[in-house]
Amino acid sequence: MAVELCLLLLLFCGSTISEVQPIYKPPPGTLDFGFVPSKTYDTGAYHEPGAIGVLFKIVHAFLYLVQPNTFPQDLIRKLAQQQFGNTQGDYQKAIYYEIGFIVSAALGLLFILLLPLVGLCFCMCRCCDNCGGEMHQRQKKNADCQRSCFATFLFVASLIISVGVLCAYAANQHLTNQVRGAKKLVNSNFKDLKIFLNDTPAQIDYLVNQYNTTKDKALSDLNNVGPVLGTRVQEQLGKEVRPALDAALTMAGAIRETKEALENVSVSVEVLQEGTERLHANLTDVKMHLSNTLNDSACNAAQAASTCNIIRNSLDQLDINANFSGLPGVSSQLAKINDVLKIDLSSLVQKGYAAFNDTPDLVVNQTRNILSDIKSVLESIGSNITTFTRALPVQKILADLMVYLTQSEAYVQDYFPVVEQYDFYRWLGCLILCCMLVLILVFYYLGLLCGTCGYDKHASPTTRGCISNTGGNFLMAGVGFSFLFSWLLMIVVVLTFVTGGNVEKLVCEPFEDKNLFKVLDTPYLLNKHWKNYLAGIIFKNPNVNLTFEKVYSDCKENKGIYTSLHLEHLFNINELLNISMYTEDVALKIEHIQINLSKIILLDEIGKENLLNFSSSGIDGIDFSAYLTEINKSVTKVDLLSFANDLEARADQLPKGALENALKGHANNIRMIHNQQVVPLEQAMKYVKARSTLNQSIRLLKRTSSELMVKVKNVISAVNAAQNLINNNASQVIVQETKKYMDTIIGYFEQYTEWVKESIAMEVAACKPIANVIDTAIDIFLCSYIADSVNTFWFGLGGSSMFLIPAIIFAVKLSKYYRRMDTEDVYDDSSVSGTWHFTL
Repeated sequence: MAVELCLLLLLFCGSTISEVQPIYKPPPGTLDFGFVPSKTYDTGAYHEPGAIGVLFKIVHAFLYLVQPNTFPQDLIRKLAQQQFGNTQGDYQKAIYYEIGFIVSAALGLLFILLLPLVGLCFCMCRCCDNCGGEMHQRQKKNADCQRSCFATFLFVASLIISVGVLCAYAANQHLTNQVRGAKKLVNSNFKDLKIFLNDTPAQIDYLVNQYNTTKDKALSDLNNVGPVLGTRVQEQLGKEVRPALDAALTMAGAIRETKEALENVSVSVEVLQEGTERLHANLTDVKMHLSNTLNDSACNAAQAASTCNIIRNSLDQLDINANFSGLPGVSSQLAKINDVLKIDLSSLVQKGYAAFNDTPDLVVNQTRNILSDIKSVLESIGSNITTFTRALPVQKILADLMVYLTQSEAYVQDYFPVVEQYDFYRWLGCLILCCMLVLILVFYYLGLLCGTCGYDKHASPTTRGCISNTGGNFLMAGVGFSFLFSWLLMIVVVLTFVTGGNVEKLVCEPFEDKNLFKVLDTPYLLNKHWKNYLAGIIFKNPNVNLTFEKVYSDCKENKGIYTSLHLEHLFNINELLNISMYTEDVALKIEHIQINLSKIILLDEIGKENLLNFSSSGIDGIDFSAYLTEINKSVTKVDLLSFANDLEARADQLPKGALENALKGHANNIRMIHNQQVVPLEQAMKYVKARSTLNQSIRLLKRTSSELMVKVKNVISAVNAAQNLINNNASQVIVQETKKYMDTIIGYFEQYTEWVKESIAMEVAACKPIANVIDTAIDIFLCSYIADSVNTFWFGLGGSSMFLIPAIIFAVKLSKYYRRMDTEDVYDDSSVSGTWHFTL
C-alpha cells in the first residue's frame, strides 16, 4: 500500500512538467520556489545507556573473548536457504564459530550437574562425621594464620559475588525502566509515521502549486514582451545602429561648431585689422616725417652724414609685422554653412533615435494576438494539472494507510500493559534469583561478622562463645543454600548466556556494521526464484538492483522515498517529467512571432544631402597656414622703444642744433605710438581675446576640414548600412532573439522540472521514520534494551555463581574455627617426649 501511494504521488508530480534539451540554453532568471514544507521528526533513534554503559562495554569485551570470530555470512545464508548440512564442512564451521559458546555452556552444564551432586555427597559425608562433619578440631600452630586467610578469602569472594549481584540487579532494573519508558518511544515513532503520511500530500500540493511561480514568471515576461524581446532585438541591432546615429549626431555638432568658428574668425580678423591699420598709418606718418628731417641740408655736413645715413637705412623697420588686412575672408564659407544649418540635422538624427527606441513598442503591437494565445496555453496547463490532481485517489490511499496505522497504534497501546505485566513477572523472577544470592551473602557476611567479633583466641574449641558458634553456623547455612541455589542460578545463566550472546553476535553487531543487510541482500536468499527480494516485492522484477542496505542507508540520511526505493525502475521521472507536451505549443506560438521594423527611418535623404552640403561648404579651401603665420607674428617689425632710444642716442652724436632736436622729437613720437597703440595691441583684453579666439577657431576649422569629404561619406555609409540591416537583415536578428526568448520561457519550465526532481529525490516523502522504526526495533529495543540488559544480567549472575565454589570451600574451612567443638586436642607438658591426649 505504501509503495502504491509513493508511485501515485510521484506520478502526480510528473504529470505537471516535462523535459527538453534546447540547442541554446540561456541563463534565465533564477526562480525562487521556496522550501518544500516539512516537519521535524521527534524520534531520535539513538540510545544512551548512561552509567550502566560501562557494564555493557565490559560484557561486549567478554563476549569478544568468548566469540572473536567474524560474522558467518555463508553459514547464515545456507541456513536461510535450508542448505545447511549439505556439505560436511558446515557443521565444522558452525562448531568453530560457536566454540566459545559451546565450551562456556559445557562448563555451565558441568556446573549444573556436578554442584548438586557434590553438595549431596558432601552432606552425606558430613552426616557420617567425615568431610569436616566431625565436631573435633586438631590444634595447629598456624591455626590463627589459616583462620585469617580463610576469612579474608571468603570476604573477597563475597565481595565479588556482591558486585555480580549488583550488576545483575542493575541490568534487571535497567531493562524494566526501559520497557516502562518504551511507550514514549513507540508513540514517537507512530507520530513520525503520521507526520510522514500527513505531510506527503501537502508536499505534493506544494510542488504542484509552485507551477504558478513558473507560470507567473512566464506571463510576466509575456506581458513585458517589449522590454524583454523588444529590448533584446534593439540591443542586437543597436550594435550597428547606435554608432551610426552617434556619428551623424557628432557631424551635426561639427556643423554648428564650424559655423561658430567661422563667425569667430570673421569677427576676430576685423578687430585685429582695425588695430593694425591705425598703427600702420601712424608709423607711416612718422617714417615720412623722419625721412623729411633726414633730407635736411644739415645731414650733408661731414659730422652728421654718417649718422643720418644709418638712421635713413633703419627707416624700413618702422612698419607693422602682422598684417591681418591681407588675409583671405571666410564669408563665402560662412554663407554656405548658414545654408546648411537651415536644415536641423540634429533634429533629424533625434527622430532616428526615437524611431529606433520605439522597437519594444513595435514588438508589443505586432505580437499582441500571439501572446494572448500563449497565455491561454499556459492557463490550460494549469487547468489540466487541477483536473489530473482531482482524478488521483491520493486522499483515499492516505486515509486507508492512516486507518491501518491508527489500528496498529491502538493494538500496541492495548497490548503494552500486557507487555509491562509480563516484564513485571520477569523482573520479579530475576529479583528472586538475585535474592537467592543475597540470602547466601547475608549468611556469609553474618558468619564473618559474628565469627570475627565473637572469636576468642584464648578459648579452647570446646569452650567457644555463643556468638562465634553462631557465626560458624551462619557460614554452614550459607554453604547449604549455595548447594541448593547454585544449580538453579547456573541454569538461568546458561540459557540467557547462549541466547543473549548469540543475539549480540548474530544480530546486533552485524546490524551495526551492516553485515546483516549484506546477508539479506544475498541473491535468491529469501526467495529461490528472485535474485533481489526487495525488488521482487516492490517492482515485481527481481533483477533490479535494490538492496536492503541501500534503502536503509538512504532512509537513514532522510532522502526521499523515490530515491531510497529506486522507483525510477518502476517509472522514470525523466520520462514522466516531459515538459514538451506543454511547451511544444508555446514554442510554436513563439516561433510564429513576426516583427516588421521597416518603418524605422534612421536618417532621411534630406539629412544625408545636408551632410554632403556641409562637406562641400569650402572650409577645406581656407588658407589656414596664412592665418596661423600672421597670428604668430609680433605687432611691429622692431621694438619701437628700442628704436626710439637708438634714434635719440644717435641724435646726441650730432652737433647741437635743429637737426638734433628734430630727431629727438621723432623719438618721442615713436615712444608715444608704442605706448598708445602697440602696448594695447599686445596687452588689451579686446585684442588678446581676438587673437586667441582666431587661433583656436582656425585650428578647429583645420581639424574639421581635414578629410571632411571622407568623414561625411563614412557617416552616410554607416547610416545606410544600419538602415539596410534594419530593412533586410533584421528578420534574422529577430528570429535569433525570438529563439532566445523562447528558450528563456522554456528555461523557467526546466528550472521547475529540475527543482521538482531534486525535491522528489531528497525532500518529498523523506523516509527517515522508516529507518527510525528499524533502528527502534532492532538497535534500541532488541539490542540496547533487551540484549545488553540480559547479557549484563547473566554476566553478573554467572560471575557470582562461579565464585560460590571458592566461597563454599572457604566457608566450610572457616566454620571449623568459629563453631564450638565437641572434642579437642590437649597438649600434656609433663610428657617428656610430648604426647597428645584426646579429651571428651
